[in-house]
Amino acid sequence: MTREDETIFALRTTANREDQVMDFITSNAVKKKLEVYSVVRPHGMRGYIFVEAATKADAEQAAFNIPYARGILKDPVKYSEIEHMLEQVKHEMNIQKSDIVEIISGPFKRENAKVTRIDKAKEEVVVELLEAAVPIPITVKMDAVKVVRRDSDTSTEAEKAEEASESGDDAFQ
Repeated sequence: MTREDETIFALRTTANREDQVMDFITSNAVKKKLEVYSVVRPHGMRGYIFVEAATKADAEQAAFNIPYARGILKDPVKYSEIEHMLEQVKHEMNIQKSDIVEIISGPFKRENAKVTRIDKAKEEVVVELLEAAVPIPITVKMDAVKVVRRDSDTSTEAEKAEEASESGDDAFQ
């Protein structure tokens, strides 16, 4: 066994409280100056998080007296056993507020929309369809949209200059 295979520990948690436990463990590890390297919530698995630490004692200390934490499992977890759960979160979605996106799945497939809100924790975005007569907010998963156009700072300045020149022209006519 390599060192890497012996440093990942599974922590049982109350289902749907994994994010809170992760926050508590992170702050606990920083406060107590423990050798905790990462805390991971596996995709598609409820009731468990994984703690990568130098020793089992460090992982247990980080989880000590934390609400919703139910205890570290006896044996360490091999990276190869959890690797398939981690691959789905390797890439970061590059979506920003005000982006124009195309919906690529669901009932609004092929529709263009503007992003009004992003919830990274839930991996959801709230969009408003561009073609709709009345703007109605629709919540979709981040992987159900792709960015078509982004308003960069330079294009925004250019648009402002263009609008100013247009309004100036109207005043002289």
